[in-house]
Amino acid sequence: MKTYSIELQRVKSMSNQHGLIHARIDALIQPQTPKRGDDDGAAEPLSVLSFSEDTARVMVSLLKAQIAEFDKRKARSRF
Repeated sequence: MKTYSIELQRVKSMSNQHGLIHARIDALIQPQTPKRGDDDGAAEPLSVLSFSEDTARVMVSLLKAQIAEFDKRKARSRF
């Protein structure tokens, strides 16, 4: 498994279609060598996603808006 260091720099736009949320972003992606744990290599390699607090706030607000739009179109059950 390849691992990467991903730095999310900017969220350009978000939309949802057919049950998927699509995000257009600017990101810096660099390969990363996996670091093994001390317990006989049982730790799995991980990719790391990092971003600033401002970018995180934008991402959360856009995700909330997309999920709210998703829920609005979902059929309501009538009991």
